[in-house]
Amino acid sequence: MLTETATPGDKPRWNAARPAAAVGGDGGERVPDASTEQFPSSPRGAQRARRHAVRWLEERGWAPASDVSCAAALVVGELAANAVQHGRVAGREFGLRLVLDRAAGLLRVEVADAASARQLPTAAPASYPEGESGRGLLLVDTLAVRWGSVPRPPVGKTVWAELALESSTRPDEQSADLLTARTGQ
Repeated sequence: MLTETATPGDKPRWNAARPAAAVGGDGGERVPDASTEQFPSSPRGAQRARRHAVRWLEERGWAPASDVSCAAALVVGELAANAVQHGRVAGREFGLRLVLDRAAGLLRVEVADAASARQLPTAAPASYPEGESGRGLLLVDTLAVRWGSVPRPPVGKTVWAELALESSTRPDEQSADLLTARTGQ
């Protein structure tokens, strides 16, 4: 379980000593909507994780072409690809956890790998204009409200990102508004 996380250079945002429960507006406990899945540490596993996130959000009212779904697909894809490329251990899977907290207006994406190296990403690297890779965390940094990483004892790490949900309208209303804007009806 995550107990301390912070975006590099930012204040702590999430203290998940009790991540499954929070106090609702009526004073009662509420359970954030969450999904936890394991995927093979392969490019195909990263693709499956991204598709799972899009489907999971669609089941909750965000169309696959919505801003939230597209941002989540990109962030999940980048973090999963990093877990496959940098955190791969033969015979081990990587984990994906999605937590939808409508009250806070956030979608939290967590990707955990089993690499024994204690190298945690601490900041988005400088851009590599001539390189074929190295931009994933820059994209995550741009799309996320905040992001960070924590060690996962005894081995591995969890890299997480929090994405803002559109708060002006409900997801199904956003789809209707988009359709109206496109068709003029």
